[in-house]
Amino acid sequence: MRSFILICLLLCSGLTFAQNADADYVRDNYKKRELYITMRDGVRLFTSLYLPKDSTKNYPILLQRTPYSVAPYGEGKLKTLVGPSAELMHDGYIFVYQDVRGRWMSEGEFVEMRPHLDNKSGNTAIDESTDTYDTIDWLIKNLSYDSGKVGMWGISYPGFYASAGLMSTHPALVASSPQAPMADLWRDDSYHNGAFMLPHNLGFYPSFTNRTDTKPTQSPGKRFDFGTPDGYKFYLNLGPIKNSLNYTESLGKDPYWRANLEHPNYDEFWKARNILNHHNGIKHAVMVVGGWYDAEDLYGTFKTYQSIEQKNPGINNIFVVGPWVHGGWARGDGDILGNVNFGQKTSLYYRENIERKFFNYYLKGQGDNVFAEALMYETGTNKWRNFTEWPPKVAKERNLYFGANGKLSFSEPDEKKSMTSYVSDPSKPVPSSDYITSGMPREYMVDDQRHASRRPDVLTFQTDILDKDVTLAGNIWANLKVAITGTDADFIVKVIDVYPDDAKDNANTDKKMKMAGYQQMVRSEAMRGKFRKSFETPVPFKPNKIEDVSFELQDVLHTFQKGHRIMVQIQSTFFPIIDRNPQKFLPNIHFADYSDFQTATHTIYHEKKNASHLKVRVLE
Repeated sequence: MRSFILICLLLCSGLTFAQNADADYVRDNYKKRELYITMRDGVRLFTSLYLPKDSTKNYPILLQRTPYSVAPYGEGKLKTLVGPSAELMHDGYIFVYQDVRGRWMSEGEFVEMRPHLDNKSGNTAIDESTDTYDTIDWLIKNLSYDSGKVGMWGISYPGFYASAGLMSTHPALVASSPQAPMADLWRDDSYHNGAFMLPHNLGFYPSFTNRTDTKPTQSPGKRFDFGTPDGYKFYLNLGPIKNSLNYTESLGKDPYWRANLEHPNYDEFWKARNILNHHNGIKHAVMVVGGWYDAEDLYGTFKTYQSIEQKNPGINNIFVVGPWVHGGWARGDGDILGNVNFGQKTSLYYRENIERKFFNYYLKGQGDNVFAEALMYETGTNKWRNFTEWPPKVAKERNLYFGANGKLSFSEPDEKKSMTSYVSDPSKPVPSSDYITSGMPREYMVDDQRHASRRPDVLTFQTDILDKDVTLAGNIWANLKVAITGTDADFIVKVIDVYPDDAKDNANTDKKMKMAGYQQMVRSEAMRGKFRKSFETPVPFKPNKIEDVSFELQDVLHTFQKGHRIMVQIQSTFFPIIDRNPQKFLPNIHFADYSDFQTATHTIYHEKKNASHLKVRVLE
């Protein structure tokens, strides 16, 4: 115990030393200037400039626009680190942070993921691309020792602003990096194919909502008080989600929380906020960055890269994905996540050898343009790989078929009649993790799934022990043939890497966990069944009728090694990460009553005529 405490103290002291060194560097080498920049419609946006004290050189500008505050406020108060990383901070840039319209100290009205305007006429036609243009234009014309080149970056919501800024078309903007960008809120943070991401949103909006008017403020929002660390218990006791509105101060009056509940379908409210439809006319270099285990904006990461690639042929559009949680590349070492060890410090490698070189090349002309189209970290074998396109064209589409007795195989079933059923009870939902948490644990995307495979309401299919490595590269599609006794149901599909029974623990394995037989989740996704035919217009199931339920699980680059197994689990609750479906067709599940929740039996067919399967891409 003493040696463990000593190690912890040494690690903590090392981290504190690094943080103190960064803070000292900012204080010694940068001066801060705060000001308002006026947009074309007269609204002023609060902007914080970190200028190198050495004014004998010209510096490129790195800009971040954020709804999360440019704090600390006050001329004498400095950030402890400026820029995307400490490495870039040392390379010498002018760093600019801006509170976006209607947030914190900026004037104007905030609109969540403000819709982009393709056609703009007059000074009142504003969006995030015009605010980006006006900000860059002011900086270029008013700073005394900038180089005339500007780059943008941002993670998550700031990633959306970097993505929207791509269409600003300002000639000084030469390099942008949207990282884990929100792209289509109905498919990112709020909903996954119609299934509501419950703790992620409920835990977010109260602290996010610190003003709903045009009056600037430095006061943050208040975090929601669950009253218990047990999120499973809290949300089960909450009952129908409409009961959240009884928390009048934190949720009942929150316009963004209410908007989520009032728009369960993919209607015009959400369509207008889909930035993916507008990635046109981009001329400068772009680097989209994300993590395989991003529990928040995985969809936005892959779809942003694809959108830019398809709409802007010929530009330098680089794609980087590592074994990271949401924003994990910007902090820490990136060598571990939960019980999984990746064998190398992937985040440090990214910051030093990818991000730093990208901005220095395009903004400073340093180094060579040696970037591959796609720099992807292959999990399972734990190594970086370069591809000329993503997904790699050499990956072959194959089907993984479900079979009788829990079999999973690349061979098509030949049984004339074969199916497996389970009873789903929303009053006893399958836990999304086997530990106590009130939020959405980021490591859940690599968690052990043995707790789920032991439940009767989770179907488990697995291959024989693999006699060779199998590498999946690209997106995965679930194609289910189902029949249910109710009129609605959720389907959660999980792709799992089953470790051998003699697998050894690693240095970060939890003391209560064993890696022998570990069922590591590689990818998972949910589908709210009523949206199986249309996201805009949901339709009920006809009880006991076989129907198709197909949906995308997003991309992977993972090798199931020889001696492992590939497993797929299918279930209809994943609680509380996903809200409970009453299993009764309703126009808006969020306003269900207790009496609407009902037990139902779901059947997955795996016969020749109705062959449920996953469509995968196998990289030989």
